[in-house]
Amino acid sequence: MSAMPTPTQLRTQLRARLKAAQQGGTALIAPGVFDGYGARMVQQQGFEAVYMTGNGVSASLLGTPDVGLIDLSLMSGHARRVASCVNLPLICDADTGYGNVVGVKRTIEEFEAAGVAAIHMEDQISPKRCAQLPGDRSVLPFREAVAKIEAAVAARKDDQFMIIARTDSVGAEGLAAGILRAQAFEKAGADAVFVELKAHSGLLDDLKHIAQSLTIPCTVNIDAGGPLLGLPASELHQHGVALAIYPALLRNAVGFAMREALQHLQTDGHTLAVKPRQLSAKEYNDCLGLPEVEKWEAKFPV
Repeated sequence: MSAMPTPTQLRTQLRARLKAAQQGGTALIAPGVFDGYGARMVQQQGFEAVYMTGNGVSASLLGTPDVGLIDLSLMSGHARRVASCVNLPLICDADTGYGNVVGVKRTIEEFEAAGVAAIHMEDQISPKRCAQLPGDRSVLPFREAVAKIEAAVAARKDDQFMIIARTDSVGAEGLAAGILRAQAFEKAGADAVFVELKAHSGLLDDLKHIAQSLTIPCTVNIDAGGPLLGLPASELHQHGVALAIYPALLRNAVGFAMREALQHLQTDGHTLAVKPRQLSAKEYNDCLGLPEVEKWEAKFPV
């Protein structure tokens, strides 16, 4: 089997790519996955990075909505398995950092050890709720939110491990408050920022304003919708976006396909109708790396 890049090599690669995007290159696109199968699919399709969504992991491992039920052990353990099966940088949702500044220290240690290239950590109060659920999110007091980013930066052992500081304050406190927090996160040592937004007509202008207020790369969640949905990935950098994550794309597509296949089985009594929309056995096994496994086995005949 081919040699995997080291975690530090992948982290360095991610840093360089985001810096290039910030300096005028195209945005880095990271499709969202919730397991190793999806991560392999992202790699097979030629993307440069993969994003592990907490919402999707909550659905996959617990069958529950994203309301703060996934803990550090579940998330970091799952991240370790996903990171180990691809040679792409893995960017991971780390929710609120799973506690106070002491909890944040352990969070950084666990994700670093898991081989993750970057995490984003938000300033919501616990238990958190997915930002795209209805309503505004409640956030920590300003100084407490900044202290957690300071703790995250101080806790890392590999200085290539990236900390993306996220704020969910805009909905309740306004864009200016969100930018103020983002600037404080940058001063605290964050490597990139992620100001969570929701769909509205001025969303693209807001993104540009955020990027112009900072000197580190900016992240956007395409699930915010509105004018983002039809914007080509090649144009995202024109609005100040260095990193675009697509958390819902695969989890919603897979859910739709599963429901459709099960409905056909229930109503038709067979699966012929969905056969044209399924991977072949060869495509499935190729995605999972079966040819490499067989090549390895052939080296050691019994």
